[in-house]
Amino acid sequence: MAGEIPDLIAEARTGTGKGAARQARREGKVPGVVYGGGADPQPIQIPFNVLLKRLKDGRFLSTLFNLKVEGQDDVRVICRGVQRDVVKDLPTHVDFMRLRRNSRVNLFIPVEFLNEETAPGLKRGGVLTVVRPEVELIVTAADIPESVVVDLDGLDVGDTITISSVDLPEGAKPTIDRDFVIANIAAPSSLVSAENEEGEGEAEEGAEAAEGEAAAEEGGDSEE
Repeated sequence: MAGEIPDLIAEARTGTGKGAARQARREGKVPGVVYGGGADPQPIQIPFNVLLKRLKDGRFLSTLFNLKVEGQDDVRVICRGVQRDVVKDLPTHVDFMRLRRNSRVNLFIPVEFLNEETAPGLKRGGVLTVVRPEVELIVTAADIPESVVVDLDGLDVGDTITISSVDLPEGAKPTIDRDFVIANIAAPSSLVSAENEEGEGEAEEGAEAAEGEAAAEEGGDSEE
């Protein structure tokens, strides 16, 4: 489960619009806005290097932050979007939404796989095929899980992991009602090739047998 809520330091941004945003970028800041929670939108800016490090740390869009702006009360927020430069892929604007502790939000939570080294299917050369590296869950703002944990211990070739076979964090539930697949353990390519060759061999034997029967029938007809 999520631990201590990390702080995110930001500054109040004076002015709105493209001009103010460009000024913030010239100063090495990334402009943004905080909205929701029954309060007016608040223009902010975050030091570029601070935001970039947070983004590189991962899970930025599924992390609840304690936003600290000088002269204002701290507020819990979650990122609802990061705009990036289309060429450099660097952040140019960020949106945050205010949350109460009991707010329910939809978030994509990464899937974490445990005990790959002990799974019989993988030890036999099977391949873990991940269908959903992230699962969208409805969670409470105060209890955002870091990951959805899938234990592979005891799973063999051909086994499938669905959402119903996973223990979800308390209070979390999938946004999709049906029992969807998260991952499966596929047969190793060598086994698939061997089965294909075996099938081809059986097919060839069947074809030879059919040819032999046809020849025998033709021989019988000529004798008549």
